[in-house]
Amino acid sequence: MSRSIEHNTAEKRFQWLEDGQLCVLDYELHGDVMIITHTGVPEAVGGRGIAADLARTALDTARARGWKVRPLCSYVDAWMRRQRGGYDDLLAS
Repeated sequence: MSRSIEHNTAEKRFQWLEDGQLCVLDYELHGDVMIITHTGVPEAVGGRGIAADLARTALDTARARGWKVRPLCSYVDAWMRRQRGGYDDLLAS
């Protein structure tokens, strides 16, 4: 399934509405570093790959905008590690 994740720049989040449940990936932007602070998918809609889609969209957006990424969110940190280096170039030092 392809989701059109919304980038809500005013709220500094990526979001998706699934069955009436708001799913989010929150971040802070410091200069050109996106600090990913939280990913939340309500239990009622969990297990559908939504968090992965949010992470992928956020990281692809960071790459397109020339941002580095600091994944403070444990989910995104683990997800990036599972991608076999596909997003290592984005990691901020």
